[in-house]
Amino acid sequence: MSSVPETIEINREAPSDERKPYIAFEHVRKSFGDLCVLDDVSFFVYPGETLCILGRSGVGKSVSLQQIMGFLKPDSGKIIVADEDICGYTEAQMQVLRRKVTMVFQNGALFDSLTVGENVAFPLRERKELLDDQIQQIVSGLLEMVGVADTADLLPSDLPVGMKRSVAIARALSAQPEAILYDEPTTMVDPLISHLLGDLIQKLKKQLKLTSIVVTHDMRFAERLADRVLFLHQAKAHFFGTMQEMKESQDEIIRQFLELDALVLPKV
Repeated sequence: MSSVPETIEINREAPSDERKPYIAFEHVRKSFGDLCVLDDVSFFVYPGETLCILGRSGVGKSVSLQQIMGFLKPDSGKIIVADEDICGYTEAQMQVLRRKVTMVFQNGALFDSLTVGENVAFPLRERKELLDDQIQQIVSGLLEMVGVADTADLLPSDLPVGMKRSVAIARALSAQPEAILYDEPTTMVDPLISHLLGDLIQKLKKQLKLTSIVVTHDMRFAERLADRVLFLHQAKAHFFGTMQEMKESQDEIIRQFLELDALVLPKV
């Protein structure tokens, strides 16, 4: 008996209906030297939906996001974003794409020498399309949306980790993207901040209809957010489906992952 249920294999790739995925991997392979981190991986996420990528450390979760952003190139396969295969894109083409798809990094990737307000304004100033008062109005609105309205004049170093993540989300939103990628947004934050970040990502999905991919180790976080779940194991897309289907799966590897997670996560 295969370790991956047959129904999962059938449903791995995007169906050929009228609704096209906003992001899709098609048989993607990526290696670093002799280490293969993604091996024939396929998945998709529709416009306005949220995909959560789960798996143990080192299974290629963050590498998947970096390939969507063009920071890494796959060895083979296709990566489709906004109906285009981006694998052959030049850096100039990727810069245009990054206005549609932005990423919130684990460390926030904020500019330490700029204030919070200046960080959020940075993508707006890069476009050179708005007046200063328009930029300030947008920045104020975004900081209020993510719940850190009173931090505009502070430096990133003045903020706790959770607030830095919120600021990073505000900066990502200032680019007016169609999709946001989140790399471990709840790492190093307490359960309360994790809950607030989950609320924020849900709010952005509902209000702005954003497409999202969330890399996370937090099953409860994924349960709240995911329309679909991708579970990576030993470089393979071991499971792709809904959270309910994953929880009901009798696959031994999935059961072990879920049971270990239940032991590790504190009750909140």
